[in-house]
Amino acid sequence: MLVDDVKIEVYSGKGGDGRVHFDTTKLGQGPTGGDGGKGGAVYLEGISNIGALEKFRGKKVYKAKDGKSGGQNKRNGRAGEDLILKVPVGTIIHILNQNKIKEINKIGEKILLAEGGMGGRGNFYFRSSSNTTPKECEEGRSAIHLELRLELKLIADVGLIGLPNVGKSTLLNTITNAKSKVANYAFTTLEPSLGAYYELILADIPGLIEGASGGKGLGIKFLQHVERTNTFFHLISVQSQDPQKDYQVIRDELKIYNPELLKRKEYVFLSQSDLVVEKKIKINIKKLKEIGLEAKCLSIENLESIKEVERVLREVIEDKKA
Repeated sequence: MLVDDVKIEVYSGKGGDGRVHFDTTKLGQGPTGGDGGKGGAVYLEGISNIGALEKFRGKKVYKAKDGKSGGQNKRNGRAGEDLILKVPVGTIIHILNQNKIKEINKIGEKILLAEGGMGGRGNFYFRSSSNTTPKECEEGRSAIHLELRLELKLIADVGLIGLPNVGKSTLLNTITNAKSKVANYAFTTLEPSLGAYYELILADIPGLIEGASGGKGLGIKFLQHVERTNTFFHLISVQSQDPQKDYQVIRDELKIYNPELLKRKEYVFLSQSDLVVEKKIKINIKKLKEIGLEAKCLSIENLESIKEVERVLREVIEDKKA
């Protein structure tokens, strides 16, 4: 099951302490204690793997490396290694103990969460004409501690929605060469799947059912993944006995969850059209037209219908550029 909500703690690195040291060579005696190294910082970086939060289920505390203490002969301590945590694009970062929110929206985007502590100054820094043998130095600055909640909300250009077993995974696999599981039973897809069509990201949203917004079926766990989707491909099986009801079930669940979702651009497809006779297709197209919907027929066995889907996707690309 997709892990899309976890809590962890992170610590930046503590700064290294400054050093007290004096030149031991003949005629020397001057201060030569070096500064401590800066502690490592904590970053989050966006990647395409939507399962990347899985690794945070077991280990809950992460720490960047501390800076090293200053050395002799004015040598500064080595800086601590930064900690870079990889999270899926679409992750919202709730910084609980600071009441702040940040987001990762692009692959490769890197966000600084916590600076490492500055290194303390060694006694070489404190030398002066009136104090030629300073015995003072500074401790490194403390680490920063953050309590984080990482919440994944997928960012997709096109969301494939519809009741279970209407062919969403099959369409995603055909258009994008994704590897979604496909079988002839409900709830084949138990977590969102992503695929790319040129610069578009398509997401197969697991089958919703009546009452999903209240927790039935796969529940609201996956409704959150349509919030950032600008365009919906709404698939209705051509074998449906009541396509109007099938359509409205999904629309009602979107409305209950977030009424703004009803304003998103939507294309309706009568899927699996190779499984019925032409008369059945015409009946269901007519039924959908009665409620103002212009449904397009869809079959992965029909090259022309796939070309029509690709034409619509190119239209979405143009809208995105605009």
